Amino acid sequence: MEPYLLRYFLAVVETGSFTKAAEACLITQPSLSAGIKRLEEQLGVSLFVRNNKRVFLTTAGTRFLPRAKTILHECNVAMAELAQTEQARVLRIGVLQTLSGAWVAGLLKGYRDAGFEGRFDLFEGTEQEILNRFDERGIDYALSIRRVEDDASVPLYDEAYVLALPADHRLAGEAVVRGEDLSDQPMIVRSRCEVLSETSRYFTDRNVRPPLAYRTANDERALRMVAAGIGATVVPESHVAEGVVTSKLHGFAHRRTVALFRPRHGLPDHLKDAGEGFEGYVSRLPPPLR
Repeated sequence: MEPYLLRYFLAVVETGSFTKAAEACLITQPSLSAGIKRLEEQLGVSLFVRNNKRVFLTTAGTRFLPRAKTILHECNVAMAELAQTEQARVLRIGVLQTLSGAWVAGLLKGYRDAGFEGRFDLFEGTEQEILNRFDERGIDYALSIRRVEDDASVPLYDEAYVLALPADHRLAGEAVVRGEDLSDQPMIVRSRCEVLSETSRYFTDRNVRPPLAYRTANDERALRMVAAGIGATVVPESHVAEGVVTSKLHGFAHRRTVALFRPRHGLPDHLKDAGEGFEGYVSRLPPPLR
């Protein structure tokens, strides 16, 4: 049984879609489907039930899921031990997909400029995908959202969600915009947004149903479409782009705390100094420019 087949399986479970799983694995959907079929043939069972909207685990798939995570976890541990033998100075970082790309890039470059003599191995995903990677020992640190106060994470900055509008929009000069003022405003949906359901409920509660202009998992592309006048969208306030202005959305009080999540299982000896330096450097960073 090849480890990549297990990664395909877990990607489908994480995303609930063969199409999204293929994107996450950086392969074509036919290749992923063929891999899942091969895994099912090896196991002698069907792992998924498919319908037009979503993919669900079968009973056999549900029973196999924790085993698959364990197997992949052991593979990652073995690889980490080999890397330790080779004294590879690699920090594996999980990055939440909706964080500002400019901020993350500046953070990593800053640590390299501060003297880090190694390399980064980056994994980008949702909160759940990052948690799964931690469970599998596939990453050392993560930059993600802090939901509860604990010793495993260090808060870095707190920010609100705001309305992003084209710079030439009729409401662009308003400090606060009411949802009712957007009834005829085309909207852009950021499909990986953590408050997507809350945003939808906000407009529904006000009996506002703005037309959908565009849906994307790529935040940079979403902002470019806002700047082009295609529509408006709700973003964390650290997301800035030329041609885009932001306003508070009246009655929308949701916020998020971005944090550094520490290693769950410790680092190998040859990486401990690099890890401690990384923690110290990141904890001293100012919040993103807004």
